[in-house]
Amino acid sequence: MDTRQLKTLLAIVETGGFARAAEKVHLTPSAISQQVQALEQEIGAALFDRTSRPPRLTAAGQQMLETAREVLQLTETALDAISGRRLIGTLSLGSVRTSALSLLPRAIVALRDARPGLRVKLRVGLSDGLLLDVAAGRLDAAMVAEHLRLPPGLRWRPFLSEPLLVIAPPDYPLMTAEDYLRNCPFIRFGSNVPLAHIIDQELSRLDIRLNEVAEIDTIASITACVAGGLGVSIVPRVALLDSPAPLRAAPFGPPDLRRQIGLVHQPHSSRILLIDELHDRLVGLGSRSI
Repeated sequence: MDTRQLKTLLAIVETGGFARAAEKVHLTPSAISQQVQALEQEIGAALFDRTSRPPRLTAAGQQMLETAREVLQLTETALDAISGRRLIGTLSLGSVRTSALSLLPRAIVALRDARPGLRVKLRVGLSDGLLLDVAAGRLDAAMVAEHLRLPPGLRWRPFLSEPLLVIAPPDYPLMTAEDYLRNCPFIRFGSNVPLAHIIDQELSRLDIRLNEVAEIDTIASITACVAGGLGVSIVPRVALLDSPAPLRAAPFGPPDLRRQIGLVHQPHSSRILLIDELHDRLVGLGSRSI
């Protein structure tokens, strides 16, 4: 049994005869008859009552017709999902633990609302593992910071370029970024990620003697500690979206430092239409957050 035979069966029923079905599927009437006979031999039952004109479905034929419709619909759905002809199926995404992670759920929800047949699976992990999974096809795309060790064959497209800020508790006096760092307790971002390396390199260049009171490995926790009055720190601007309280903020520089977040994917992914749409939605959300 193959899909050509099932399509022939549907064509006979829809057109009311073998000859008209042959015209619809661009086969000869004899080829149509051969396909039906082969299908009947395989299931061990007659599909049509050939004594009537036009031929009528038998009970077995009616059951096979229902099965044919289901199988052909499932086949079409699978092919559409794989080829990208229709934006349905499952989109597998990864993301690093970043303050910009708050943007991704919003983009996913908007994408699902626009594509009711779409399922999205999200996994949060470390950038190196996510990159390997995208390269191997286990993930369709991943949200990662600008990465120097991008595996060959992958494309990285930024959707967010945002400034880094020195943040301070709301009851601290207004100061420049450098004065905050020289005069206030400092909370270091201690993590093996590109953002932490960017911050550490700039602090080293500025040659500022810091009064470190804590080392924390997530931006969200740092922001909460600053809001609680523990000290000052350096975060991307998007982190202020989820701050539990308004904070003092000053640009970190000069020149003002920025970090980029983007989507990495295979350039010729079968899900490229969905990835493009997700990227566009993230660009829009990112532009409203900075």
